[in-house]
Amino acid sequence: MNARETPASASRVTMIDIARHAGVSKSTVSLVLQASPLVKAETRDKVNAAIEALGYVYNRGAANLRGSRSNIVGMVINDLANPFFAELAVGIERVFHAAGYIPFIANTIENAKRQSEVLRSMSEHDIAGLIICPARGTRPADIEALAQIGVPTVLAMRRLAGPKFSSVTPDNLRGARRATEHLIALGHRRIAFFGGYSDMIAQNDRCGGYQAALAAADIPFDRSLVIEGPPNRDCGLNAIGHVLDMAEPATAALCFNDVVAFGVLSGLERRGLAAGRDFALVGFDDVAEARHTNPPLTTVHVDTGALGERAAHQVLRMIHGDTRPEEFVSDVDLVVRASCGATSGREA
Repeated sequence: MNARETPASASRVTMIDIARHAGVSKSTVSLVLQASPLVKAETRDKVNAAIEALGYVYNRGAANLRGSRSNIVGMVINDLANPFFAELAVGIERVFHAAGYIPFIANTIENAKRQSEVLRSMSEHDIAGLIICPARGTRPADIEALAQIGVPTVLAMRRLAGPKFSSVTPDNLRGARRATEHLIALGHRRIAFFGGYSDMIAQNDRCGGYQAALAAADIPFDRSLVIEGPPNRDCGLNAIGHVLDMAEPATAALCFNDVVAFGVLSGLERRGLAAGRDFALVGFDDVAEARHTNPPLTTVHVDTGALGERAAHQVLRMIHGDTRPEEFVSDVDLVVRASCGATSGREA
């Protein structure tokens, strides 16, 4: 028998068999079969050699039929432990359910490598579209690869540099600036910024709004008051201790998100201090828990559910053939509660 198997045996050969024979992933085999330009010539030759050796026959008609019937959409979330992203997912699911699509959700825990694995797996299962909350370290090329194989993709909450991708985000810069202006109006001059990393566009925008408000008020920017870290409670807990122990302590802080602010509340309590009385505190996102903390958290309100719905509608539009990129930025406002030491209310 020569290297090429008989048609009977060929019918049992799968893409996984080809991948093993060529020493590549199943997704790479899929890209070769779709004539994707993303595969290197050397790798493509290896895959084609394996196809020839095993006698695999690609049923393109069946593949297209599977794709046209797919009613599964992917939601790739960077941090489901953050209640903000859980609320976002609810808004996304609401629209997809009404449109007859089944959402499949994955949590990447801010790990770009895990995200790549999830995206590869989802692309192999003929999903109709994707909404991605990019993990820290996501490269634009990772998203471009999805576009190359025709997967309608929308970014939620975090933009990426480089090519224009469809996205939905809050007005991070304006929200942070408004929050910082509020703290300045309350008389604070030593205002800190807690959370996030400088290689995150959302952090750049929020920290940029904070710096813009300081500059407008002729308050010198002190880099030592910007404490970077993962946007979680531990970051807030550690950051508040750091700025309170300075020779000239901060008297107020804007946090990258509400979860960081929750950590600050815990740190203040451990020192026998209280937000709103001893330290002015503002969060960002306005998750449901923010109004139930002690004291209730002043925060920048983001209409999370509406953003999720907008992202889902963008994907549906792309599924139906309108592939023009759309960058949607939602308005935000400041919800004033007791944690900043001011009278409660809502400010545009």
